[in-house]
Amino acid sequence: MKLRDFSVLACSALAFAGPALANEELQKLEQDPNQWVMPTGDYANHRYSSLKQITTANAKQLHPVWSFSTGVLRGHEGGPLIIGDTMYVHTPFPNKVFALDLNDNGKILWQYEPKQDPNVIPVMCCDTVNRGVAYGDGKIILNQADATVVALDAKTGKEVWKVANGDPKKGETMTAAPMVVKDKVLVGISGGEFGVQGRLTAYNLKDGSVAWKAYSVGPDDQILFDPQKTTDMGKPVGKDSSLSTWQGDQWKTGGGATWGWYSYDPKLNLVYYGSGNPSTWNPAQRPGDNKWSMTIFARNPDTGVAKWVYQMTPHDEWDYDGINEMILADIPVKGKPTKALVHFDRNGFEYTLNRETGELLLAEKYDPAVNWATHVDMKTGRPEVVKQYSTNANGEDHNTKGICPAALGSKDQQPASFDPQTGLFYVPTNHVCMDYEPFKVSYTAGQPFVGATLSMFPPKGETNLGNFIAFDAGQGKVVWTDKEPFSVWSGALTTAGGVAFYGTLEGYLKVVDLKTGKELYKYKTPSGIIGNVTTYTHKGKQYIAVLSGVGGWAGIGMAAGLANDTDGLGAVGAYKSLANYTQLGGVLTVFAVD
Repeated sequence: MKLRDFSVLACSALAFAGPALANEELQKLEQDPNQWVMPTGDYANHRYSSLKQITTANAKQLHPVWSFSTGVLRGHEGGPLIIGDTMYVHTPFPNKVFALDLNDNGKILWQYEPKQDPNVIPVMCCDTVNRGVAYGDGKIILNQADATVVALDAKTGKEVWKVANGDPKKGETMTAAPMVVKDKVLVGISGGEFGVQGRLTAYNLKDGSVAWKAYSVGPDDQILFDPQKTTDMGKPVGKDSSLSTWQGDQWKTGGGATWGWYSYDPKLNLVYYGSGNPSTWNPAQRPGDNKWSMTIFARNPDTGVAKWVYQMTPHDEWDYDGINEMILADIPVKGKPTKALVHFDRNGFEYTLNRETGELLLAEKYDPAVNWATHVDMKTGRPEVVKQYSTNANGEDHNTKGICPAALGSKDQQPASFDPQTGLFYVPTNHVCMDYEPFKVSYTAGQPFVGATLSMFPPKGETNLGNFIAFDAGQGKVVWTDKEPFSVWSGALTTAGGVAFYGTLEGYLKVVDLKTGKELYKYKTPSGIIGNVTTYTHKGKQYIAVLSGVGGWAGIGMAAGLANDTDGLGAVGAYKSLANYTQLGGVLTVFAVD
């Protein structure tokens, strides 16, 4: 469908469908495998396509067919949208957006470049990344680095509305992709390393006005909890459940940022997402469970009120942000059919919950190196912490050594894929450990509020910093593992052709067999890949698209020119040799078979 026809259809439907249009429109569009209309492919975050022209038999015939330079360096996370015959490509700061005509060799139909104060760059924690734009009601929605949300006309690129979602002078920035649900745009906030009060905000898609705002930490009226109806582990949370776990008014600078991915179940009418680390990284300065940082939230998108919550890492001592995607999949869990929510957390545990009730069904390690906790108590939901690896056990200025995983987690924001044919999850992972030394820090608005020095390295006796794995979330078991020399920082894609796609930090696009993990194809793109692999068809032919452009937390040393081992919050030392294999550059590469 051509964009002009698509726009007419959307506008016509508006007149009859009312405010629910955006939901109905996207629900219909996400069923069309020829397009890619959401950052993670669909509301359930499956990152799966039913396209099957590319198979285990012909994957070796893949080759690049065209490319596009974004003209921007630093880390290119996320991926393009394909709507009709138009591809929408985004960049890191300064957050350019390009509309490319697939009918005319990728001709630029329009481009948008916001005017932003470059002073926002120093308050962006881990590179100047952006994870993509969203589509809804004929608009392209962009989250800018300076915490501005912009709606652009999808056909012309003209601004429809613009709203400030935060203040960079306080350390509030935006890196996450927005999500359109019904007549609302859901956006998060970054800045956990600057002591922000994390939140998810819903803006009305029509004009950008605020519909509701739900904080991660604070009093009930700010976090939108009903003390008697909002549940945790099946029980009401009770009055001011967050406040009681913070000392004094520490919650006001308590973190819990929301810079990850969001998912939505239309039948249950629930939105799911995770909150990040509590501030500061020095756990001795913030006694208590620090709720509701490090938490999975299930909220009503109409009101923002939380139905249930589950905190994965109470009183986080390691910066194990809980922002990774929530994958909604109907799978057998220990033999019982379940409407599941599957989450591969930074802390190295994979969590399977009942997405309707929040009941914890399973929690297992998905990397064998994980040592900070022995297991998760299924009755309380709490991890059993190993004292040797507690950064709080010996107080400030004590260097706790050999903690696995490192702060960037067994998996960071790079999204996994669920393949309904195999019933398995295909997960890009980190295989990294750390030393962690907390120190006292005071809060000043707009200044780093970290309070820890880190260094990172592979697990003892090993050299690989990453794995690409297949995981059974119904049994809590790794099915197969492909080792990688560096962390797998790209998002995965699976297709009905029986193959999985992912990118590597050295710059390779790789294709592997879903059943065995056998490598079928690889091609080295111009720069390291931290983008998410996307697929679509044009004029009946299937294409694979991926952004390359090394950066992100793992590539921050190269992206920002850092050299000391403890720079980049500890990542620079672990990935120092990456510069021997790739260099900076932002390029979209598109592949196909003959």
